Amino acid sequence: MAGLLNLVRGLVPSGENYVTEEGLRHLRNYKYQSVDKSPNMITLIGLSFELIDVIIVLLLVPDLTGPGPSWIYYCFAAGIWLYSTFDNVDGKQARRTNTSSPLGELFDHGCDALNCTIACIVEAASFAMGNTWTTLGLFLTITWTFYISTWEEYHTGVLYLGYINGPTEFIAFACVACILSGIYGPAIWHVSARQYVPLIGHKFPESWELIDVMLLTVIFLSFTAQFATSLFNVYSACKEKGKSFFDTLYGLVPYFVFVGGAYVWAANSTIVIGNTHMILYMAVVGFAFGRMVSKIILSHLMGAPFQTYTVQMAPIFIGAVLSFFGLFSSRSELVFMWASLFFVAFAYFHWALIVIDRFCTHLNIKCLSIPNISKVCFSFSFCNWRRGAREDDGPTSHPSPFKCA
Repeated sequence: MAGLLNLVRGLVPSGENYVTEEGLRHLRNYKYQSVDKSPNMITLIGLSFELIDVIIVLLLVPDLTGPGPSWIYYCFAAGIWLYSTFDNVDGKQARRTNTSSPLGELFDHGCDALNCTIACIVEAASFAMGNTWTTLGLFLTITWTFYISTWEEYHTGVLYLGYINGPTEFIAFACVACILSGIYGPAIWHVSARQYVPLIGHKFPESWELIDVMLLTVIFLSFTAQFATSLFNVYSACKEKGKSFFDTLYGLVPYFVFVGGAYVWAANSTIVIGNTHMILYMAVVGFAFGRMVSKIILSHLMGAPFQTYTVQMAPIFIGAVLSFFGLFSSRSELVFMWASLFFVAFAYFHWALIVIDRFCTHLNIKCLSIPNISKVCFSFSFCNWRRGAREDDGPTSHPSPFKCA
């Protein structure tokens, strides 16, 4: 029995594999340059609203088509808006209580990464997209914009939100769209684009629906408003730091590898496109994506080299190969997909719990609560400045959950 336990421990990564001691030491000098620092309970509560929406989808519109009762679309709008609101409030609460930390950034971005999949499921149901390529196109577009933002933040050190961005304009549009689906039914998004798109409607193919034009617009904006801006910001940062801009572009390769595997699996699957298991498929792929971008943020926080590849991508590539060569039956693929979901979910939460524990232990903080203290420092950089300015007087006397003294 002891030998078996040792074997299992050898297969499961340890905390040192996820977060090195050198990386932990780097946290004390890290200062987040954005607005998403969070008392993490607020972030988690916000995500729970979206999870409730997913449960409603699974119970009432599992085919992502419907139509369901009108009240569910209002619930979708409320869930999306509440998540966005809590995602903004957590930063204000962190600044108000002076409890900003690198863990807050990692926790916030980790929830946002998972919400890429959750929000796509909810929006697909709101637009009655069904188990189609349109749904998969929306999913990949959302993950693309999030990956680009994370890649940009790693190289620039700043989370830049442009004039048109997901957390504001797209969230507002999604809420309005859900409300319209509740009033008129989701069928309004499947009218002829030729008939209802003004000025340029006659240029679209006859088979195109309004939802197709909307998705095309989102894809266009993701490359013009998002990708082009991110490229410019990274180029400017590299020029300022004297680094090679072209070397940073290699960081985009893992995403295209990820998308390639996901596309091949979906295109050759017997149970995804046109079938009933799109949500299960997106859950598997979504967990792998969440781990990819979380690794980038973790590397950024620890001052480590850019990292994205993860063992959670393995089921995607295995599924792609087996489906491409026709080695799946519908039943065997379904079993494989459920097993893959168990694996990627377990691996993700194992990683998350270990990393959170090491962060909290090293920084002497709690993940989901704020310590009862009278005064804390605003940032690790400020703590270090005070220590240097008063080194002759010994350690500072003000208590801090981040061990500033």
